[in-house]
Amino acid sequence: MKLTDQEKAMLDGAGGAAKRKAMELLIRYGEALGAERFVDTNNVTGVPGWATDFLRHYYKDRGTSYEAIFSLFDLDSDEIVEVPKMSVYSCHLQGSMDPKLWKEQGKTADALADYLQDEAGVAAHGIQVLKTCTPYLAGNVPVKGEHCAWMESSAVVFGNSVIGARINVEGRESTSSAMLTGKIPDWGLHRDEGRLGTHHIAVEVPVADVFNWGMLGYFVGDAVQENIPVLTGDVSNPSLVKHKHFGAAAASSGGIELYNIVGLTPEAASYEMAFGARKPVENLRYGRRERRQVYDTLNSVGSNADVDFVMIGCPHASIEQIWEVATLLDGRKLHSGTNLWIFTSRSVKSVADTTGYTKIIRDAGGYIMTDTCSAFGRTMPPDTKVVALDSAKQAHYLPAMMGVEAWFGTTRDCIAAATTGRWNASAP
Repeated sequence: MKLTDQEKAMLDGAGGAAKRKAMELLIRYGEALGAERFVDTNNVTGVPGWATDFLRHYYKDRGTSYEAIFSLFDLDSDEIVEVPKMSVYSCHLQGSMDPKLWKEQGKTADALADYLQDEAGVAAHGIQVLKTCTPYLAGNVPVKGEHCAWMESSAVVFGNSVIGARINVEGRESTSSAMLTGKIPDWGLHRDEGRLGTHHIAVEVPVADVFNWGMLGYFVGDAVQENIPVLTGDVSNPSLVKHKHFGAAAASSGGIELYNIVGLTPEAASYEMAFGARKPVENLRYGRRERRQVYDTLNSVGSNADVDFVMIGCPHASIEQIWEVATLLDGRKLHSGTNLWIFTSRSVKSVADTTGYTKIIRDAGGYIMTDTCSAFGRTMPPDTKVVALDSAKQAHYLPAMMGVEAWFGTTRDCIAAATTGRWNASAP
């Protein structure tokens, strides 16, 4: 790779051992990708220094301090080095538990102590403790054209598609190294040619609500995999929440990191703009038959209509979604055998607390939880067998991860299941 004088200096150790290790890792990474140079970034999100149970066990003979985990794992170092404060704006994504409702999630006091130790290390190194998979809802909003280094597939696809930032889905090692150096390899979606459309999808049925946007996203991801879809047709007025669920579903059923909707997303003012000089490698359609197939797929692991658990907030719920749940629940109670957990960021929960939504949901018997979700934290109420979900992403992941049956439907369907204990939704 071609290095600038600044990059050569870091590689030579001018910024300390940690930055030298980070540059060595990023150069290996960039060369493996075929990148010729780095781009500068001042916006990085990841899970730097996070000590999972596995890492605590694996490195127990070398130490499990923040600097030990960051050095040995994040920097792939053979020695523990002093880790300075991060050089660029850096944020910590989701974690493994709610630090206040950890007992309800079945976590131990020892696990909580480890979690808080990690968090203290994060803060001490100048990293923002967002603890969410939706950093754009918690204060980290890039601008069009900004080069970022982000983990979390659903955040990346939102940042690229809705905002027009330039982001590849990164890993823990590359993001931790970028936090120290402000560098990331110049390849893929950082480059103009890497952002042009590959597949055209004509949408032939109305896509009005979050439920339908999630199904459309699931279809698109499965159809094009890691490529770049361009949508035309019966799509209009997608809100932030609809984009959030569409992108998360598309990144789960496939590997989509960028999509364009002609006339609606910033890099697709026209069909010609979205594709450039290219022609689509394939033209696909999304009609009634395709929609029904997606619905049936997402509900294929549901057979028992008795719902034990309703989970909302994947990706983490916005205040609009919490408002909707509170409106549906106001004055009602959950079914005696059914739990309701809503996952969001700490910042959004603070608004829900102040506005009274947390109390409405708690009075009904539910919880608003932060930092994690059932899939990421591997946590559900005891003896859960059947789950109701309004997220196509979570309907894709949770049954395989947790061995449960799952039903996918609208938020209203899910709250109805929470209050009656039964799944009674109809196919579209």
